[in-house]
Formats: sequence, structure tokens, C-alpha cells
Amino acid sequence: MAISSFTSPMLLLPLVLLLAISTTTQANDPDILTDFVTPNSSSVDASFFTYSGLRNFYNPDPKNFTVVKASMKEFPALNGQSVSYAVLQFPPAAVNPPHTHPRAAELLVVMMGTLEVGFVDTTNVLYNQTLQEGDMFVFPKGLVHFQYNRNHNQSAIAVSAFGSANAGLLSVPKSVFTTGIDENVLAMSFKTDVPTVQKIELGLKG
Repeated sequence: MAISSFTSPMLLLPLVLLLAISTTTQANDPDILTDFVTPNSSSVDASFFTYSGLRNFYNPDPKNFTVVKASMKEFPALNGQSVSYAVLQFPPAAVNPPHTHPRAAELLVVMMGTLEVGFVDTTNVLYNQTLQEGDMFVFPKGLVHFQYNRNHNQSAIAVSAFGSANAGLLSVPKSVFTTGIDENVLAMSFKTDVPTVQKIELGLKG
């Protein structure tokens, strides 16, 4: 059944988060020697372990691809707990470009709409799938992957769980074309010319 109301994604989110917890039992972060990690030696209360940043995550008409994170940066109580989350919102025909998470695998579940997803392994084999609402897909740690809302008429929402409080993000387009790598190196590597490389660089910086 398609999710078309504000309340449906809000009701599904707690279930999705609880379900994803079971996939993060293999910790990637270093083990800690205390029950939890606090930013200083002062005592904390329950508010330290509470994060409200996802209360208003749902946007029925997003204009751009948007990620709302709950990682160690946004939620310091996750430090040492080897888990984090992200809500991904895709306008019609939007893409989350190829990228990697160097410190964690990613488990994605589609909450609304459909998504085409895929990753490439170290032998350059592409594993791609079209996901429906309720489908899950795992992206192995460190491998290049993407998500694409092929539907030009409907938005899509997904929730991702990571086996690290700080999974890291390395965007393939930006890391290659916006970090100052010599344009001749890029032109030769991609078997093209420098003006084409410069055009791509300009588009990514805009």
C-alpha cells in the first residue's frame, strides 16, 4: 500500500529504527571501557541520551535530495555505541550520487516510493535492485554505491542504519573532481580532454 499521508511515515519510523538495531550488533567502532562516553566528567541525565532531530523529518514535497543525520556529530551519546542513522528524502528523479562509507556497512529500508539502488564490488561487478516500500538492501562497508528515485512523479523516503557512530562519507564525484587533482591526470584517467574535465568540475562546484 502506498504511503501518502504525513502520519504513515511517522508511524513507520520507530519500527524501522528498532528493526535496524538488530543489524548493527557487529561493532566497527573501538570497544569502550565504560558504559557510555560523555563529553566531559560532569554527570548527565536522560536528555543526553535523547535526540529529537528526526521529529520533523517528513517533507511531502522536497525540492532537493536531503539527508537528515543522527550520527555522533549530531547526537554525542552515540560515541562508542557503534550505531547511527540517516533519513534520506528524494524528490522525483533525484539521485544520491555514487559514494562510500569507509567505516561501516549501510542497511537501507524504503519507507515511501521506490528506489533503484546498487553497489560495485572490488571485481567491478554491479549489484543493483529496484526496491519497493518495505524492502531492505545492504551496502557492504567501503564499497561504492548509489540510490536513485527513477519515478518522475513521486518522492521517496528511506532510512539507513550504519554499524558505526561515524560511518564517514566519501562522494566519488566530489572527491575526484573538486579536490585539486591535476586536470591532465583526470583527463588521461577518464580518456577524455581537459576542457571536459573542467566542465565537470564547474558543474560540481556550482
